[in-house]
Amino acid sequence: MFSCVRCLQFFFTLLSITSVTLGQHCPPSCQCPDHHTVDCTGQGLTRLPDSIPLGVRRLLLADNAILWIPSDFLVVYSDLVYLDLRNNSLTRLEPGTLPSFSRLVYLDLRSNNLTEIPSGTFGESQSLIKLRLGNNPNLSMLSQGALAGLTSLRELELERNGLSVLDVGMLRQLPSLRIIRLEGNPWVCNCRFTKLFFWLMENRHKLLNGLEDMECSLPLDGQRVSLSLLSENSFQECLGVLSLKDLLVVMFSGIVILVISIVTSFIIASVISYIQQQRMKMVTEEEGLE
Repeated sequence: MFSCVRCLQFFFTLLSITSVTLGQHCPPSCQCPDHHTVDCTGQGLTRLPDSIPLGVRRLLLADNAILWIPSDFLVVYSDLVYLDLRNNSLTRLEPGTLPSFSRLVYLDLRSNNLTEIPSGTFGESQSLIKLRLGNNPNLSMLSQGALAGLTSLRELELERNGLSVLDVGMLRQLPSLRIIRLEGNPWVCNCRFTKLFFWLMENRHKLLNGLEDMECSLPLDGQRVSLSLLSENSFQECLGVLSLKDLLVVMFSGIVILVISIVTSFIIASVISYIQQQRMKMVTEEEGLE
């Protein structure tokens, strides 16, 4: 009985010490409802708060004026799984912001001032499931490789940005993608949009409301039309138009095929010549024996 009382006393003492420790490590003007959560929502912050507990898993920083994230932030806070940075003043993300060993599952960067997502920003993280990049009106480009390696990504939000083109190759690198939002962007119905349109036709089930919410501008008069009113025939004239990249690929393939043909022909000719020489040698030897 006495040992049980001692155990309970030790337990409550440890709980008290833990509570005090948590209170000391909670950043000023933030709340820490549990030892894995730091909530600094709407505190007028211009930078990340100091004294964030290293073991934090949920970090809520929405509705502030934070300007940047250090590139090693998620290296230090490697246990973080949920990061909410919506409605801040971020203008860019450093390459490698999300390291490959990160445990981050949810990243919300909506309603910032992002202009570009550089290649390697998300560091081929295999844990990220939901990425929210919508409502960045100046975000006009995702560099090739910006989403490379995100093999677990299921939800990607790019709505209401400044995108007029998007490389379909990036979307094809997301094998787990289930939901994508692309509405509200200034898409242009030209030949550069053809591949994306065909991809959307094949993957309309991944759009929240199909093609109905998406529009693009006609090249001649700028009139906005719903993608649901278009078909593959609308881009028929673009099917025979090769981009510079496609043209270079075709040219390179042709050169490779030509070199292979020349080498193969040379090898075949050499083999045939060798066989003929051997036959003539055998004939000569037979005649000498006679």
